[in-house]
Amino acid sequence: MKAPTFAAIDFETANRDPGSAISVGVVRVEYGMVVGEHEALIRPPEGTVFEFAPLHGIGPEEVARARPFAEVWRSLQPLVERVWFLAAHNAAFERRVLRTCWRRSGREERTRFLCTMEMAREVWGIYPTRLPDVCRELGIPLRHHRSLSDAGACAEVVLRAWLTTRGMNMIQKASGR
Repeated sequence: MKAPTFAAIDFETANRDPGSAISVGVVRVEYGMVVGEHEALIRPPEGTVFEFAPLHGIGPEEVARARPFAEVWRSLQPLVERVWFLAAHNAAFERRVLRTCWRRSGREERTRFLCTMEMAREVWGIYPTRLPDVCRELGIPLRHHRSLSDAGACAEVVLRAWLTTRGMNMIQKASGR
């Protein structure tokens, strides 16, 4: 089977509200090679509280002139169209952020997700499975809580897992192939 075409995605949020996305990073992979990547700041809804600014360093000043999610998503379309799936670490969270942002911008889309946290557990038996732990174990460079770095690390986890039977099976299942 040929290597998957997929995109890895990561959001940073201002707080626990999945609609408070303030940064997104996307990395597109085709035939085992990164072919495109993009990172953008997102202007969150009016009145958003920045609870996580100490974690990722993004505060209200950084996103004051950023584009809203709907505009940012349009610029990401070339990276995410016709992919087998979106890969994300703790995919349940990233899926919730994406779907909430879509819904708030008047869209209803569906896409398949592959969780690199679950993959790290299943393929390599890595515990704990926070992204920095997985990257350290696999020797993948990471600037944690930087959306493009986190997305790139997820892409690398998928590519390495593709080389294993368990990983290939998880990828095929996630892609519906």
